[in-house]
Amino acid sequence: MKVILLKDIKGTGKKGDIINASDGHARNYLIPRGLGKEATEGSVKQLEHQNAAKAKRAAEELAEAKTLATDIEKIVITFKTKAGEGGRLFGSITNKDIAEELKTKHDLDIDKKKIALEQPIRTLGTTLVTIKVYPKVSAQMKVQVIEE
Repeated sequence: MKVILLKDIKGTGKKGDIINASDGHARNYLIPRGLGKEATEGSVKQLEHQNAAKAKRAAEELAEAKTLATDIEKIVITFKTKAGEGGRLFGSITNKDIAEELKTKHDLDIDKKKIALEQPIRTLGTTLVTIKVYPKVSAQMKVQVIEE
């Protein structure tokens, strides 16, 4: 019997997969527990329609992420802070500071966890910061630190 899985089942398949299950397994386990439903023509077409809609939504989100990435690459954020000898800052500039600056000055709401800084910025000058906009889409942004 062909069954469409409604949930991920370890060792059997993932949600949306169409599997061949024995009649007993399908009727006594999968269907009563809400883990699967019989794969009729109508349900298969409905599944294909859902998959097409999901793919279309993912493509739209990817396009939006790419435009956001190009917008972010044009941005240069400037911080004015006190510095000591050798251009060393008193304190540091973290990904949280960068996220707040993007929110206030450029009205971009980017989560601080998506700003990839290996270490906080502790020196004067320009630093390239990577922002993960979407899976497999990232943008490089310049952060300038000048002395107050």
